[in-house]
Amino acid sequence: MKNYKLIIAYDGTRYFGWEHQPGKDTIQGKIETVLQRMCEMEEIPDVIGAGRTDAGVHAKAMTASVRLDTPLSPSQIQDYLNRYLPDDIGIIDVREASERFHARYNAMGKTYSYTCYVGGGKPIFQRRYVSRLDFEPDVDAMTKAAAYLQGQHDFKSFCGNPKMKKSTVRFVDSITVKRSKNQVYFTFHGTGFLQHMVRIMVGTLLEVGAGKMRPEQIPEILEAKNRRVAGPTAPACGLCLEKVDY
Repeated sequence: MKNYKLIIAYDGTRYFGWEHQPGKDTIQGKIETVLQRMCEMEEIPDVIGAGRTDAGVHAKAMTASVRLDTPLSPSQIQDYLNRYLPDDIGIIDVREASERFHARYNAMGKTYSYTCYVGGGKPIFQRRYVSRLDFEPDVDAMTKAAAYLQGQHDFKSFCGNPKMKKSTVRFVDSITVKRSKNQVYFTFHGTGFLQHMVRIMVGTLLEVGAGKMRPEQIPEILEAKNRRVAGPTAPACGLCLEKVDY
C-alpha cells in the first residue's frame, strides 16, 4: 500500500457535493468507484479530500489523499482515472506522498473565489459558474464590510450548520472584492471555513452592496453569533475552490 496525493478539478453542477452519499452522484464517489475498479479491490478505497464542497460548487485544485495497492506509476494512475472518470471531473496531478500525508489534516489554508455577473443580457457560456445579480453592487461598500470580516473571529453567524458543536472560530486573513466589466470577483483565503461560510459571507456582502446593510453592521453580526442576522446564502454555482495550501 502506498499513499498518493491527487490534485482534482471538477465542475460541480450536476453533483451532490464532494462527499459520497448513498444513491447520489458525488465527486468522491465517482473517483472511488474508478479506483476500486483499477485496483480490483473488494473494498472501496477511501479518497480523503481537503474539504467537503457542497452540491453545485466547483474546484480548480481540490487536493485528496488515498492509499492504493497497485503496480501502476503515478502517471499511469492519472491516465486511468482521466480515461474513465466523467468529462466534468479531471485529475490534474498524481504523485506518491509520504506515509503520514493526510489531505484534510495537513491542509494549512484554502483559497475560494466567488463570481457574480452584473448587467443586462444572459451569461450563456458562464451560467454554470456565476451568480447573476439584478442590481449594481457598490464595490467600495463591500470592500469596507469585508475588512471587518478579516482576522480571527467567531463565525457562528456565518455557519450553515445550526447543530455545529465544535468551535466556530476561524481565521480569514484575506478578502478581496473586485469589479471587471460585467463581473464581480470575491476572493477569500483562510486557514479553514465552516459549512456554507463563504457563501454566507458573499450573501452578506451583497446585502451591503445593495444598500440593505451598512458595512458598520458586520461587527454586530459577528457578535450576535446568530445565523439569522447575517445575509442569505449565495447560490452554489458562483463558488470555486481555487487552491489548498500545505
